[in-house]
Amino acid sequence: MNSLDWAVLIGYFGVMVAIGVWSHKRVDDVSDYFTAGGKMPWWLSGISHHMSGYSAVMFTGYAAIAYTYGITSYVTWSFPIAIGIAIGARLFAPRLNRVRSRLHVASPLEYLKNRYNLPTQQALAWSGVLLKIVDVGAKWAAIATLLSVFTGASLNTGILVTGAVTAVYCTVGGLWADALTELGQFVIQFVAGIAMLVAVMAELGGFSSLWTVWDEPKLAGHAEPLAGPYMMVFLIAYLFIKTFEYNGGMWNQAQRYMATDTAKSAQRSGVLSAVLWLVWPLVLFFPMWVAPLIIETDVPADSYALMAEQLLPHGLLGLVIVGFFSHTMAMCSSDANAIAAVVTRDIMPAVSRRVREWDTRAGLLAARWTTLLFLGLSMAIATQVNSPFFGDIITVVIKWVAGLMGPIAIPLMLGLLPWFRKSGPTAALLGWGVGLVAFWLVNYPISWNVEGGVPLQYQVSVPLVVSLVLYVMVGWIKPEATPERDEVLSRINSDGPSGAGGSEAGPVPTPAATAD
Repeated sequence: MNSLDWAVLIGYFGVMVAIGVWSHKRVDDVSDYFTAGGKMPWWLSGISHHMSGYSAVMFTGYAAIAYTYGITSYVTWSFPIAIGIAIGARLFAPRLNRVRSRLHVASPLEYLKNRYNLPTQQALAWSGVLLKIVDVGAKWAAIATLLSVFTGASLNTGILVTGAVTAVYCTVGGLWADALTELGQFVIQFVAGIAMLVAVMAELGGFSSLWTVWDEPKLAGHAEPLAGPYMMVFLIAYLFIKTFEYNGGMWNQAQRYMATDTAKSAQRSGVLSAVLWLVWPLVLFFPMWVAPLIIETDVPADSYALMAEQLLPHGLLGLVIVGFFSHTMAMCSSDANAIAAVVTRDIMPAVSRRVREWDTRAGLLAARWTTLLFLGLSMAIATQVNSPFFGDIITVVIKWVAGLMGPIAIPLMLGLLPWFRKSGPTAALLGWGVGLVAFWLVNYPISWNVEGGVPLQYQVSVPLVVSLVLYVMVGWIKPEATPERDEVLSRINSDGPSGAGGSEAGPVPTPAATAD
């Protein structure tokens, strides 16, 4: 990097902070802070939904998979995400929007008190918050790794810089700041991604390289859709996992659906995000697939960064680096906002009576401080991501998050659907608890006693299958449908008039702790 690249990077950070300060004017209460007051345009929600699913892991962990195995990185990652979001645009997006507009809540988990009971809500909230601290920590570490490749800065310095800038704009401006910065980040990513694609094609002989490079010996096997540990079982498991995760199972994408004005707008935003996931990653992945023809490295995770340094002129190199930052900051800021919503709306009211008596100003102040606390904890975890306990970055993101997400997300997402009305708190808690135990058993004691370890596809799929089967079966064996729970489902699943359970968006009330 030279002075021009640094100018681009510093300018980007300045714009992000400015957007946060501007968005501050649009935040008057927790509804504005966590769900944009239900006033976000569907197209902005869709772009924000798409961008909040990326991070620098795309350019480190998945770059390593692409460098090693080729197009399987697309087939087993962004393609199933696109399909999953397309399914969710119809199944989950409208219902999550009605959770806000009909039940007047600001957190994706707030409705669970009435759909199940308070213990169920608390179990999902606490476990999800702890998992997200690790998940976001891995993403801070990924962007810090890239920064160290370009600048020589230490891992901890990179974590501190990116975390501090993100903390300013997302804490001040809430979800509005997240969405508007993600729009700017999408534009930057588009220019940077096209620049990298053109540079790589020029290096390999022009536009025809898109189809002529696949016979090169260094790319042997790179055209296989499934390779290495990423085979059919992994693909199917990942499709199920990402259908839950990217439609709200890990909360930040749920907020994008909740932020639109109507259920129809939420559905349109989901369709837009699905299309972007289907098309745009192809542009980003092609340089990664053909990287072995351009550079050689013993650290595949560094391949994209090294290639950018070699091929791009200064200025454009700075823009690509900004693109790396934009991915991670988009996802981490959206996660921080979602976690703050869950902590302040779901966990704290259940712990303290004083919280339930907060006025608007106190609630908003608590939301901002909670956001800062989450960012600080995740940054601290980031310094330990490459320790023996956590494993490397891609292990944390794929195994821990994919494996643990199912047990946490299944009660939240399937609880929205009328077909599972019989599944109550017993089904939800058993599915959650046994799923977490299954993750531990498969990944550690059982894996330690299997030669070569349990294959990755089973490490991530078994917990989800266990949770799903228990959630459904226990619901049939011990049905817990009640008129109150049926009323919640009626409000979420009906487009009828307000008298039938619906209503226009109104102010979000102070949360109240209730128990079954």
